[in-house]
Amino acid sequence: MKSLHFLALGCGLLGLTACTGVSPGIYRAEQPVLDLARYFDGTVDGWGMFQDRSGAVVKRFQVRIDARWETRDGAEVGTLDESFSWSDGTTSRRVWTITRVGPSSYVGRADDVVGEASGEAAGNALRWRYVLALPVDGRTWHVDFDDWMFLIDERVMLNRSVMSKFGFRLGEVTLSFSRR
Repeated sequence: MKSLHFLALGCGLLGLTACTGVSPGIYRAEQPVLDLARYFDGTVDGWGMFQDRSGAVVKRFQVRIDARWETRDGAEVGTLDESFSWSDGTTSRRVWTITRVGPSSYVGRADDVVGEASGEAAGNALRWRYVLALPVDGRTWHVDFDDWMFLIDERVMLNRSVMSKFGFRLGEVTLSFSRR
Protein backbone atom coordinates (compact mmCIF):
# COMPACT_ATOMS: atom_id res chain seq x y z
CA MET A 1 0.00 0.00 0.00
CA LYS A 2 2.87 2.39 0.78
CA SER A 3 4.37 1.86 -2.66
CA LEU A 4 1.03 2.82 -4.21
CA HIS A 5 1.03 6.08 -2.20
CA PHE A 6 4.61 6.85 -3.30
CA LEU A 7 3.67 6.15 -6.91
CA ALA A 8 0.65 8.46 -6.64
CA LEU A 9 2.77 11.17 -4.99
CA GLY A 10 5.44 10.84 -7.69
CA CYS A 11 2.89 11.09 -10.49
CA GLY A 12 1.33 14.13 -8.81
CA LEU A 13 4.70 15.88 -8.51
CA LEU A 14 5.54 15.01 -12.13
CA GLY A 15 2.23 16.52 -13.20
CA LEU A 16 2.94 19.73 -11.27
CA THR A 17 6.41 20.15 -12.72
CA ALA A 18 5.12 19.50 -16.24
CA CYS A 19 2.89 22.58 -15.94
CA THR A 20 5.67 24.97 -14.95
CA GLY A 21 7.89 26.81 -17.35
CA VAL A 22 8.90 30.12 -18.81
CA SER A 23 6.23 32.79 -19.26
CA PRO A 24 6.12 34.70 -22.56
CA GLY A 25 6.09 37.88 -20.48
CA ILE A 26 9.85 37.67 -19.90
CA TYR A 27 10.30 38.54 -23.61
CA ARG A 28 8.08 41.65 -23.44
CA ALA A 29 10.98 44.07 -24.11
CA GLU A 30 12.52 42.03 -26.95
CA GLN A 31 12.53 43.47 -30.46
CA PRO A 32 11.27 43.26 -33.12
CA VAL A 33 7.76 42.79 -31.76
CA LEU A 34 6.00 39.72 -33.17
CA ASP A 35 2.63 40.51 -34.69
CA LEU A 36 1.19 37.29 -36.16
CA ALA A 37 -1.02 39.13 -38.66
CA ARG A 38 1.94 41.09 -39.98
CA TYR A 39 4.42 38.17 -40.09
CA PHE A 40 2.05 35.52 -41.44
CA ASP A 41 0.72 37.58 -44.33
CA GLY A 42 1.39 36.15 -47.78
CA THR A 43 3.73 33.22 -48.35
CA VAL A 44 6.12 31.97 -45.67
CA ASP A 45 8.56 29.11 -46.24
CA GLY A 46 9.84 26.81 -43.50
CA TRP A 47 12.37 24.02 -43.00
CA GLY A 48 12.36 21.72 -40.02
CA MET A 49 13.07 18.41 -38.38
CA PHE A 50 11.59 16.13 -35.75
CA GLN A 51 13.94 14.63 -33.16
CA ASP A 52 12.91 11.79 -30.87
CA ARG A 53 13.61 11.99 -27.13
CA SER A 54 17.12 10.58 -27.62
CA GLY A 55 17.92 13.47 -29.99
CA ALA A 56 18.01 11.40 -33.19
CA VAL A 57 16.56 13.17 -36.23
CA VAL A 58 13.64 11.00 -37.33
CA LYS A 59 12.10 13.17 -40.08
CA ARG A 60 12.90 16.35 -41.96
CA PHE A 61 10.40 18.52 -43.78
CA GLN A 62 9.68 21.66 -45.76
CA VAL A 63 6.50 23.66 -45.36
CA ARG A 64 4.91 26.40 -47.41
CA ILE A 65 2.38 28.56 -45.60
CA ASP A 66 -0.10 30.67 -47.52
CA ALA A 67 -1.51 33.12 -44.99
CA ARG A 68 -4.12 35.83 -45.01
CA TRP A 69 -6.00 37.84 -42.40
CA GLU A 70 -9.41 39.47 -42.38
CA THR A 71 -11.82 41.06 -39.94
CA ARG A 72 -14.81 38.91 -39.01
CA ASP A 73 -17.41 40.18 -36.55
CA GLY A 74 -14.89 42.74 -35.31
CA ALA A 75 -12.15 40.17 -34.69
CA GLU A 76 -8.85 39.73 -36.54
CA VAL A 77 -8.93 36.19 -38.05
CA GLY A 78 -6.09 34.51 -39.91
CA THR A 79 -6.03 31.48 -42.16
CA LEU A 80 -2.67 29.68 -42.38
CA ASP A 81 -2.74 27.00 -45.08
CA GLU A 82 0.32 24.78 -44.44
CA SER A 83 1.58 22.34 -47.10
CA PHE A 84 4.24 19.91 -45.83
CA SER A 85 6.73 17.85 -47.87
CA TRP A 86 8.38 15.19 -45.69
CA SER A 87 11.81 13.57 -46.18
CA ASP A 88 10.16 10.15 -46.68
CA GLY A 89 8.36 11.47 -49.78
CA THR A 90 4.94 11.95 -48.16
CA THR A 91 2.96 15.18 -48.05
CA SER A 92 0.40 16.56 -45.64
CA ARG A 93 -1.65 19.68 -45.10
CA ARG A 94 -2.94 21.57 -42.08
CA VAL A 95 -5.16 24.65 -42.24
CA TRP A 96 -5.18 26.82 -39.13
CA THR A 97 -7.87 29.36 -38.32
CA ILE A 98 -6.41 31.76 -35.77
CA THR A 99 -8.37 34.48 -33.98
CA ARG A 100 -6.87 37.34 -31.98
CA VAL A 101 -8.93 37.38 -28.77
CA GLY A 102 -6.97 40.07 -26.94
CA PRO A 103 -4.05 42.44 -27.47
CA SER A 104 -1.56 39.60 -27.04
CA SER A 105 -3.66 36.43 -27.01
CA TYR A 106 -4.87 34.10 -29.73
CA VAL A 107 -6.93 30.94 -30.13
CA GLY A 108 -6.71 28.55 -33.06
CA ARG A 109 -8.29 25.52 -34.64
CA ALA A 110 -7.23 22.96 -37.24
CA ASP A 111 -8.70 19.60 -38.28
CA ASP A 112 -6.03 17.56 -36.46
CA VAL A 113 -5.98 19.74 -33.34
CA VAL A 114 -8.06 18.44 -30.44
CA GLY A 115 -10.14 21.29 -29.07
CA GLU A 116 -8.65 24.75 -29.26
CA ALA A 117 -5.04 25.94 -29.34
CA SER A 118 -4.12 28.92 -27.18
CA GLY A 119 -1.36 31.43 -27.72
CA GLU A 120 0.20 34.30 -25.83
CA ALA A 121 2.55 36.80 -27.45
CA ALA A 122 5.00 39.16 -25.76
CA GLY A 123 7.81 41.09 -27.40
CA ASN A 124 9.38 38.92 -30.09
CA ALA A 125 7.91 35.65 -28.74
CA LEU A 126 4.75 33.59 -29.00
CA ARG A 127 3.92 30.54 -26.89
CA TRP A 128 1.39 28.33 -28.67
CA ARG A 129 -0.07 25.28 -26.86
CA TYR A 130 -2.34 22.61 -28.24
CA VAL A 131 -3.10 18.90 -28.45
CA LEU A 132 -2.46 17.27 -31.82
CA ALA A 133 -4.17 14.06 -33.00
CA LEU A 134 -1.06 12.34 -34.37
CA PRO A 135 -1.39 9.14 -36.44
CA VAL A 136 1.26 6.57 -35.47
CA ASP A 137 1.29 2.98 -36.81
CA GLY A 138 -2.44 2.86 -37.50
CA ARG A 139 -3.44 4.47 -34.19
CA THR A 140 -4.08 8.09 -33.27
CA TRP A 141 -2.29 9.56 -30.25
CA HIS A 142 -3.27 12.84 -28.61
CA VAL A 143 0.06 14.58 -28.09
CA ASP A 144 0.65 17.85 -26.22
CA PHE A 145 2.63 20.54 -28.08
CA ASP A 146 4.37 23.40 -26.27
CA ASP A 147 5.33 25.56 -29.22
CA TRP A 148 7.59 28.65 -29.00
CA MET A 149 8.17 31.07 -31.88
CA PHE A 150 10.83 33.81 -31.79
CA LEU A 151 10.95 36.60 -34.38
CA ILE A 152 14.60 37.21 -35.26
CA ASP A 153 14.06 39.99 -37.81
CA GLU A 154 11.34 41.02 -40.24
CA ARG A 155 11.94 37.94 -42.43
CA VAL A 156 13.20 35.16 -40.12
CA MET A 157 11.44 33.38 -37.25
CA LEU A 158 12.65 30.35 -35.29
CA ASN A 159 10.26 27.79 -33.81
CA ARG A 160 10.88 25.08 -31.21
CA SER A 161 8.15 22.68 -30.10
CA VAL A 162 8.33 20.11 -27.34
CA MET A 163 5.99 17.14 -27.75
CA SER A 164 4.83 15.25 -24.67
CA LYS A 165 2.27 12.72 -23.50
CA PHE A 166 1.20 12.41 -19.83
CA GLY A 167 3.99 14.88 -19.00
CA PHE A 168 6.70 12.72 -20.59
CA ARG A 169 8.81 14.34 -23.31
CA LEU A 170 8.49 12.47 -26.63
CA GLY A 171 10.62 14.68 -28.86
CA GLU A 172 11.11 18.10 -30.40
CA VAL A 173 10.34 19.89 -33.62
CA THR A 174 12.77 22.60 -34.71
CA LEU A 175 11.72 24.89 -37.53
CA SER A 176 12.94 28.04 -39.26
CA PHE A 177 10.60 30.33 -41.20
CA SER A 178 11.42 32.87 -43.88
CA ARG A 179 8.98 35.38 -45.36
CA ARG A 180 9.08 35.91 -49.10
